[in-house]
Amino acid sequence: MRRAFVLTVSDGVAAGTRGDASGDGVAERLEGLGYAVERSVAPDEVPAIQDALRGAVERGHELILTTGGTGLTPRDVTPQATAAVIDLDVPGLAEAMRAAGRASTPFADLSRGVVGVAGRSLVINLPGSPKGALESLAAVEPVLEHALATLAGPFDHDATG
Repeated sequence: MRRAFVLTVSDGVAAGTRGDASGDGVAERLEGLGYAVERSVAPDEVPAIQDALRGAVERGHELILTTGGTGLTPRDVTPQATAAVIDLDVPGLAEAMRAAGRASTPFADLSRGVVGVAGRSLVINLPGSPKGALESLAAVEPVLEHALATLAGPFDHDATG
């Protein structure tokens, strides 16, 4: 069974003053796809987000999804935190999520979410809205299994080219 980590990035959820509909929805969808899901919450603070992401990589989660903190406000720092943790970008998946979101709202283009690889983990930033998070996840579902299998290896060529 594949292992996924869902990190909700929200000051309100972290403080216990808001519910976590996005994290709940993403976790439920992943469980429906057959993933064992671990969850956590972090405030909108770069060090807290980075610590949670690095911990998930160290614990061997193949798939790491964040929800929240991808907008334009000064507190939306999830993309910056993620960029500092990943080893390489996978821009096509971030583009696919924004393109799929455009079918519902032009505001999807305001998401700054990134996708990348940290170690052998695929890290995906989802929007904070429950609808946006699930639509973005659905946009990348068709390639998730192949991406995770590729990251797991074995590799058919060596790293020296």
